[in-house]
Amino acid sequence: MTERRACFDFEIEFANGGALQGQDFRLDIAGDDVDDETLAAAIIADLRLLMVGRVAILNKRIIEEPHKRSAARSAESGEALRIDLSHVIESGMITYKGLPAPLICDHLSRAASRRHYDAGTEFQIDRIEMVGNTGTYLDTPFHRFADGEDLAELSLDKVSDCPGIVVRVTGARDRAIDWTMFAAVDVRDKAVLVHTGWDRHWRTDQYFEDHPHLTERAAIHLRDRGARLVGIDSFNIDATDGGTRPVHSVLLAAGIPIVEHLRGLDALPAEGFHFWAVPPKFSKVGTFPVRAHAILRGRI
Repeated sequence: MTERRACFDFEIEFANGGALQGQDFRLDIAGDDVDDETLAAAIIADLRLLMVGRVAILNKRIIEEPHKRSAARSAESGEALRIDLSHVIESGMITYKGLPAPLICDHLSRAASRRHYDAGTEFQIDRIEMVGNTGTYLDTPFHRFADGEDLAELSLDKVSDCPGIVVRVTGARDRAIDWTMFAAVDVRDKAVLVHTGWDRHWRTDQYFEDHPHLTERAAIHLRDRGARLVGIDSFNIDATDGGTRPVHSVLLAAGIPIVEHLRGLDALPAEGFHFWAVPPKFSKVGTFPVRAHAILRGRI
């Protein structure tokens, strides 16, 4: 089903004086068209405006574009819908340019195992050689700081059954995602998942170049407002064109785990789900792949 959004400019005059203007504003619509009064009411509600006098909708057009607010189907009442948000890890694939690809092979093949067991009984044991930064992975403070908590010390409260929200920045002209993108949402005690749509470039050269990332001010905003975890569907949560990593530094210093290389965030609603990204319990390891997923219960 084709989803549509209204794209328009607006002018608002307040009954007690003052005015507000907006350009290229976009809102999800249910059908093929929408009237000006409905758009005006949506703006007033979205921006939580009071004492509104006149609203003018200008230059309205309808575009085909995925909805930003209700990108997931509602789970049936009383049932849980599980949405996988992790990339598949395969031998030889590159997650992070400059780091080695994983090597996955047999330690004990099925054929070789047969001499150890009775007829009809066989097993396969894998041998996996890889860096922790492979696939969809989680960063703990130990990844950045020698005295930070590692995977074994990480509290499950930070990475399991976390109330989640999705902040959609797909289509943004600027690759740098600033604090203003988070200003309208309550991030306290939430897993904040940043949907850039960059996962569409996974396993291409484009994935590594000019990728969306957070700014240091965005990281400070999320830290100061109590985010529990921050995830992104991009190559890195930091800009990688220099040698500093301020977003990692700010979040991990505050004990806020980071999940990078997420996928499929377009399948989630803006809120009303719980997020899981539990890694193995390795000591003295700061980063490792996770099976990130979301669970929706009841109607969204």
